[in-house]
Amino acid sequence: MNIGWYLAVSALVFCIGAAGVLTRRNPVVILLCLELMLNAGNLALIGFARMWGNSQGQVFAMIVMVVAACEVTIGLGLIVAIYRRRLPIDVDELRELQG
Repeated sequence: MNIGWYLAVSALVFCIGAAGVLTRRNPVVILLCLELMLNAGNLALIGFARMWGNSQGQVFAMIVMVVAACEVTIGLGLIVAIYRRRLPIDVDELRELQG
């Protein structure tokens, strides 16, 4: 398969994730869209690794997956803590973390 298909799907998924981050107000949806963007980058890395015939891109994609899992864990922890304090969950109204 040509690498152009991998990159086209990767660009499409990244654009969907970026549009979700820019337009949504729910923090859970924003986290899911960030995951889409990271997975699009992973797909591009895997495509390039397959094109060159080495596994370095796949190893780097695994590292990005670990970082993404940590990001979701911390983000969901913050969202649960904010929800328990009965603060607004809407990102535009949230001012708790400003200092």
